[in-house]
Amino acid sequence: MDAAIDVRHLRKEYGKVVAVDDLTFVVPRGAVLGLLGGNGAGKSTTISMLLGLLVPTSGEIRILGEDMLRHRFRVLPRMNLSSPYVDLPHRLTARQNLAVYGRLYGVADLPRRIDQLAEQLDLGEQLDRPFGHLSSGQKTRVTLAKALVNAPAVLLLDEPTASLDPDTADWVRAFLKNYQRDTGATILLASHNMPEVERLCDDVILMQTGKVFDRGAPADLIARFGRDTMEEVFLDMARGRQRSVEELRKVEAAQ
Repeated sequence: MDAAIDVRHLRKEYGKVVAVDDLTFVVPRGAVLGLLGGNGAGKSTTISMLLGLLVPTSGEIRILGEDMLRHRFRVLPRMNLSSPYVDLPHRLTARQNLAVYGRLYGVADLPRRIDQLAEQLDLGEQLDRPFGHLSSGQKTRVTLAKALVNAPAVLLLDEPTASLDPDTADWVRAFLKNYQRDTGATILLASHNMPEVERLCDDVILMQTGKVFDRGAPADLIARFGRDTMEEVFLDMARGRQRSVEELRKVEAAQ
């Protein structure tokens, strides 16, 4: 299958600190990839490099066939990011915020697109309220609407349900699953919520200290680790109860 995201030997250094170390992966078009790891594993740094916000120390990134280091402006109009950690101007209403981003992306028939997103995301009365007056759940839905305003072919999600109550988080996950099914968008999801990962992801990369610890479909990782859930898999990695792919390869080579 064609690759929507193709990352080769990606590395990012901050002085003597290596945040991402020789990261290589491919995401087929229409797939959902989970990027998992503890705090400081390199997830956010990787997403920032995919967006062109950070320049890699070395390595290659191709998204939708374009070299992001040389031609990122060819592909950025077809990408977007949703993260509760990226705030929107509080004094602007939700509608005004969406209008600003819609104009930046050159969205055709923008008022209709905003109304469409408001209906899909159940924004309703919140659309004309100042963003700063909204609840956490309402802000999350507006931020998600911002990420979808240009109908992106590649959607990057950084902890999309962080700080949400269980009901709202479940609603957002169902929406994302339906959106991906209906549009065929490629999604890269960074999350600490393991049930969310099991529900949404076709494939998962476990990261530790900037490297790939292991990779596979959630069910395959659960079986390989001899566990029942992805949360148990994650804890095995975090607490050193399982060897990484790199360590296992060294053992095999030594034998």
